Amino acid sequence: MLVVGDELLTRLMKLALIHGAYLVQMATTVAEAERLKTEWNPHLLVVDIELDDRKAIRLIAERRTSGARMPAIVVTRRGDMETKLAAFDRGADDFLTAPFSPEELVARVLAVMRRSYGERMPFFPTIRIGDVEVDLLHQSVHVGDAKPRLTAIEQSLLYLFASNPGRVMTRETILDYLWGVDHMADSNIVDRHVRNLRVKLNDDYRHPHYIGTVPGHGYRFLIESTRAAS
Repeated sequence: MLVVGDELLTRLMKLALIHGAYLVQMATTVAEAERLKTEWNPHLLVVDIELDDRKAIRLIAERRTSGARMPAIVVTRRGDMETKLAAFDRGADDFLTAPFSPEELVARVLAVMRRSYGERMPFFPTIRIGDVEVDLLHQSVHVGDAKPRLTAIEQSLLYLFASNPGRVMTRETILDYLWGVDHMADSNIVDRHVRNLRVKLNDDYRHPHYIGTVPGHGYRFLIESTRAAS
């Protein structure tokens, strides 16, 4: 459930999460969030602590004191340490400073859900792209009958591509997704990981079936993906 006061930001976040195969409810006030929380029983809260009524952080504190397991991610435009510490002190599981990319939002939600629920994940998509199948819960990849051994970086890179079929992913976007916005990595490292991933997917860069190069920009996944609950 998204508890965010900014209507435009809420819509963008909802679109990103729906694209990441999540069901999303939205609330723009704490009162509305409390009602929806009771009616809908969400598996995760994404809370903007800068709502006008300034009571958003209460949702996280009440969740913790009530003994509920529901994880929570705090969203704010303030990235100062005091704000972060206050959020974690109230029980936040993660902290996201705006502006952020849709890919980062989906990645953080995925990470928090995995840490909180593990094998009891309420929903975890299996992504199928042609002969490639990505099982996110068990972190496995199949190419036809083969099971290539991907590194953690290659696996995350494949999920990023598969979650955004047809979309141009710049090297900077990929760097932010894999190493965070404060990374010091060189963009050439992206090319190296893409090259390694192509080899393991049996994807010829000259005649690609999966990962195409967009000269001067980055890469694009070439075919549509289908999803299924695992």
